[in-house]
Amino acid sequence: MIDKNSKIYIAGHSGMVGSAIWRILTARGYVNLIGASSETLDLKNQQAVIKYIVSEKPAVIIDAAARVGGILANTNFPYQFIMENMQIQNNLIDSAFQSGVEKFIFLGSSCIYPKFAPQPLKEEYLLTGILEPTNEWYAIAKISGVKACEAIRKQYGKDYVSLMPTNLYGTNDNFDLNTSHVLPAMMRKFYDAKQNNHAPVTLWGSGSSLREFLFVDDMAQAVVFALENKLPDYLYNVGIGEDLTIKNLAETIQKIVGHQGEIIWDITKPDGTPRKLMDSTKMHDLGWKHQVSLDEGIQKTYDWFLENIDRFKQVKM
Repeated sequence: MIDKNSKIYIAGHSGMVGSAIWRILTARGYVNLIGASSETLDLKNQQAVIKYIVSEKPAVIIDAAARVGGILANTNFPYQFIMENMQIQNNLIDSAFQSGVEKFIFLGSSCIYPKFAPQPLKEEYLLTGILEPTNEWYAIAKISGVKACEAIRKQYGKDYVSLMPTNLYGTNDNFDLNTSHVLPAMMRKFYDAKQNNHAPVTLWGSGSSLREFLFVDDMAQAVVFALENKLPDYLYNVGIGEDLTIKNLAETIQKIVGHQGEIIWDITKPDGTPRKLMDSTKMHDLGWKHQVSLDEGIQKTYDWFLENIDRFKQVKM
């Protein structure tokens, strides 16, 4: 049984998702959380990961570590996105299995589902069609992680579960325009343009694609829910069940930031998947549901961005 004294290793604890999980678990009274920086532990190094897990003997491993990025990063670095993510998750999953860790929570992404799958996306749509080409490298890596956890669960009866979040955003997000996802990238662009006399902002695509967004603290609560309960299936979507167009998202962020300039849509750039709405009925039926609305979450994220603006000013875009 997991209790507040159980040793819990959060891989990727300093990232947006990992730090949110750490924060929420600490607030709930968990006192034996461990993490290791990339300088201390290279998760791509199999022997180093095995040594760490054997030495620390965690009761639970939460895998929030990954190489992530938006369309640009996935397009420019396909090999790194497939190989590094497979190395990270394979080392963690196999080390957990080999050292007897009974509970493993693997975090993936909604991009694992086929590009033209029926909407909203259900868990059973996995591997029923072609992937979105702009992020298939990351998706294939994450699919392999889901199936590895399913295989261990099926063959050995261990409580290894995969949570597939929709698009995440929030405090401690990445605002580097070369590697960030759409929401923080927009926020950074509107902020910079506001500082530049409300200059026009150019955004990729037509703005017609539909996307769903989940505040990172709500994702962390879903992880806690999976930690404190033995979920009956191997794969669960985690989302809010609502989406909006990228154009509407841009206008919402623009309003919160206070940018008053023009938005220019560059239709020579890709839109990505036409729609990615998650069906999170399975998680909702078990008792988890999001708490933070999109407007509230964007405001919280922007407040955090402004509080930490000095670190972002160091990188000129």
